[in-house]
Amino acid sequence: MPSDVSSEGDQQSFSYITRSGIAGGVAGCVAKTVVAPLDRVKILFQTSNPDFQKYAGTWSGTYHAGVDIYKQNGVRGLFQGHSATLLRVFPYAAIKYMAYDQVHFALMPTRESETNFRRFCAGSISGTISVCFTYPLELIRVRLAYTTRSQPGLGNGAAPSRPALRATISDIYRESEHFKPTSTLLAELTTSPAKALRAHLFYHFPVLSFYRGFTATLMGMVPYAGTSFLTWGYLRAVFLPQPVPGQPKPTPTPVADLAIGALAGSISQTISYPLEVVRRRMQVGGIANPDPRAWLTFGETVRRVWRAGGARGFYVGLTIGYAKVVPMTATSFAVWQWGKRLLDV
Repeated sequence: MPSDVSSEGDQQSFSYITRSGIAGGVAGCVAKTVVAPLDRVKILFQTSNPDFQKYAGTWSGTYHAGVDIYKQNGVRGLFQGHSATLLRVFPYAAIKYMAYDQVHFALMPTRESETNFRRFCAGSISGTISVCFTYPLELIRVRLAYTTRSQPGLGNGAAPSRPALRATISDIYRESEHFKPTSTLLAELTTSPAKALRAHLFYHFPVLSFYRGFTATLMGMVPYAGTSFLTWGYLRAVFLPQPVPGQPKPTPTPVADLAIGALAGSISQTISYPLEVVRRRMQVGGIANPDPRAWLTFGETVRRVWRAGGARGFYVGLTIGYAKVVPMTATSFAVWQWGKRLLDV
């Protein structure tokens, strides 16, 4: 039987799938709440927010950035965008872990059929499915976390304010208005058919604004989720083997779950981080420069990051990324296992 999927009951029943999703959703929310302040700072570093660029690159900078945010908006500032995060994370984590259970069972119905390649595929597929359903909420929460006192609409010296969720959604939707055909814009876009097509699509289908950076997200999700679940499944199979049918259930191992989850998070973060930087830059492009002529494709964003900082530019904020992802992944996997035991999954 799979090493981390219940061997009892019908794993494809509605009841099982529902309980698996609840366990995963709760795990994701708890994990994200634990690291919410670090996540806010990391997003500001990754997107080169002008108010926080001076802090990027060092652990002390991370601390000073957090202090700066606290002085501006208090504790609520450290959790800015967290409401959108929770709205996204519960369905995202629920779908991811639920899909992983199902894909794991489909690819590896017996213990003997488990391989590292299949573990990687199960993780990649589940991560891709979850992000396809929840990406617009991911974009919204990144925009909320990115916005600071120097963003357009706030004059110099104006008191910082927290962006409203509804206003952020409206702003993203209205970004397509910048693609309204004008003689000047059309003349410039006709030199690039690809940009002309993109302008046409964004203007006539404003919902596409909620999918900026989606390509980079999918490209990053495959190695991230795949490596994470591969490491998790392999280490559990080695150190916490499941009992054979007929034997009593194993005792809970929360410390081992935390340790294995932390290692899985650190490895997956290292492998996928450059793509995370690229997608963050694309996600905040509508704020940084609303001019549609300046909106960058995936390839253009990669080249701009390279020109600005070389290879190191793709690892801006990696230290805080470790500080965030390691405890987040550890907590997520551990709470997921706890939830599955509690719900008899």
